[in-house]
Amino acid sequence: MAKFIVMYEEPKDKDGFEKYYNEVHIPMVEKIPNVQGANVHHVLKTLNKEEPLYLIAELVFESPEVLMQSLATPEFQAVQADVKNIMEYLNKPPVVALVD
Repeated sequence: MAKFIVMYEEPKDKDGFEKYYNEVHIPMVEKIPNVQGANVHHVLKTLNKEEPLYLIAELVFESPEVLMQSLATPEFQAVQADVKNIMEYLNKPPVVALVD
């Protein structure tokens, strides 16, 4: 198993972020091939960090190899390109981690 994890700090415009994320970004993410599962978590509290985390999203793939193949697809590239639109609502770009 492998996961693609995205961590968002608290947005400067929470309402705008939530609307865009749920109505535009998530439908794009749902088109990425080979995703076995997806979760979105709103963070209750952040420890050991000055800027609080707001949201953590994770996509689950069968293996690191399948994850890497999926990152090369046009569907993932469209999601990646959409990050510039999400930045309208954020102070900083999200942190992304690929984990096994």
